[in-house]
Amino acid sequence: MSSRVEATVADPVDDTRGDGRVETKPRAGRRPGRPDTRAAVLAAAKASFAQKGFDRTTIRGIATAAGVDAALIHHYFGSKDDLFLAALEIPFDPRQVIPELARSGVDGLGTRIAETFVGIWDVEANRLPLVAMFRTAMTNDDAATLLRNGMARLVLDTVAQVLDVPDAAVRAQLVASQLLGLALARYLLRLEPLASLPAAEVVAAIGPTLQRYLDGV
Repeated sequence: MSSRVEATVADPVDDTRGDGRVETKPRAGRRPGRPDTRAAVLAAAKASFAQKGFDRTTIRGIATAAGVDAALIHHYFGSKDDLFLAALEIPFDPRQVIPELARSGVDGLGTRIAETFVGIWDVEANRLPLVAMFRTAMTNDDAATLLRNGMARLVLDTVAQVLDVPDAAVRAQLVASQLLGLALARYLLRLEPLASLPAAEVVAAIGPTLQRYLDGV
């Protein structure tokens, strides 16, 4: 018995007919969207998330501002969370990374966070958009608000939930302050010798500090 397998990518597939003609059939799957349409949606999304916050921003409102149909946004980007992440323009998905780090509980979480943070930033392909994002946030209020909301929603809230203590939010923000300082010194200002220090030494130095923040001691 033969089975029919449907293609799931966006490129067209050529089907040669018996009479020698070639028939082009579209393959199933999400289309990437025209660059100008995507750019308009992302620009509207960034403005709305920065000015209204995540909760008050709606897909319909973004669609109206971008001059597109709301269904098109869902087609190109998926959910509002997916669109928010695309607006942040970071090269990894915190919704996958952070819960995985927190899965094993508080013990050793400081080191796991440090390893992941340095591991992401030490890869040049990741570092370039992150550096651009931080530099923009330092001089643009909307970008700073977007980054702040993104950190709170996608990173700090998840870490705070693991701690389950009254001052969890403060502890998570102290962890963030340490990591932001590291990003500034090692990757933006490139202070030596920290900029050239092996990743394992950086993790060994800051991991215990992060853990103290998490433990509240």
